[in-house]
Amino acid sequence: MRIAVTGSIATDHLMTFPGRFADQLVADQLHTVSLSFLVDQLDVRRGGVGANIAFGMGQLGTGPVLVGAAGADFDEYRAWLDRHGVDTDSVRISETLHTARFVCTTDADHNQIGSFYTGAMSEARLIELKTVADRVGGLDLVLIGADDPEAMLRHTEECRTRSIPFAADFSQQIARMDGEEIRILLDGATYLFSNEYEKGLIESKTGWSDEEILGRVGHRVTTLGARGVRIERDGRDPIEVGCPEEERKADPTGVGDAFRAGFLSGLAWGVTLERAAQVGCMLATLVIETVGTQEYALRRAHFMDRFTKAYGHDAAAEVKAHLS
Repeated sequence: MRIAVTGSIATDHLMTFPGRFADQLVADQLHTVSLSFLVDQLDVRRGGVGANIAFGMGQLGTGPVLVGAAGADFDEYRAWLDRHGVDTDSVRISETLHTARFVCTTDADHNQIGSFYTGAMSEARLIELKTVADRVGGLDLVLIGADDPEAMLRHTEECRTRSIPFAADFSQQIARMDGEEIRILLDGATYLFSNEYEKGLIESKTGWSDEEILGRVGHRVTTLGARGVRIERDGRDPIEVGCPEEERKADPTGVGDAFRAGFLSGLAWGVTLERAAQVGCMLATLVIETVGTQEYALRRAHFMDRFTKAYGHDAAAEVKAHLS
């Protein structure tokens, strides 16, 4: 399968302030705050849901096509993704805007002050999927991830018009979308991804019940945190897959993106839904054990040893044939 991943491309600039924000705030002067914090640590990490998912798929060898918008400062990030098996030739480069950026300072009490600059992400709405499909010889599935809202709507409508199967994955953008937009984005999706909280929010905002949504999508894939994932299909028993045992819990950021990367890679290999979900859960476990969304190393032997321990020899034999 040729899978395109649309979604945000961003960098995270994460700083640590050794003191407490609360000690710097004057109660009767909050209407005129003017503060500067001297930080003692800066981590610059690659991120964005589209890039995170594509990176994971590249690590698994499935050659995803990343579709999104970035700035002229994308060269180093592009080289990183290229080296890890991602096709970045369909990333639009803005002539005037920087790549999207999240800047956040965390204090000693783990309070945070952050800002998100959308930047070039706003130009993702200008990307036409037909151009992408023509370049790579057709698309079998398009994941429509969190991105510029207009881009998400345009990509969804184009998939419907051109009869390209698509997966709906609102994640961070669900909070700002209204019910009508969510109904447009999920109706007819081959796969609908969400976590448990987002699942309830989708039903609340659309006014559709779980059964009504299952009647409008092919598969509803709900991540359950430490309990794994549930895959539902209209009129069929759900598939539930648990998570492998964690060696440590370092950072939950990007875990959902990693699950999607593994699951989509399983689809690209043509394995069963259960097996694809197992690959997703294994990759997600590697990410939760690592600080950063793209800082994990996928060592084949280590991956397969842990996969075998979690899911058994038969499952491992089927996955190993594709992974190697």
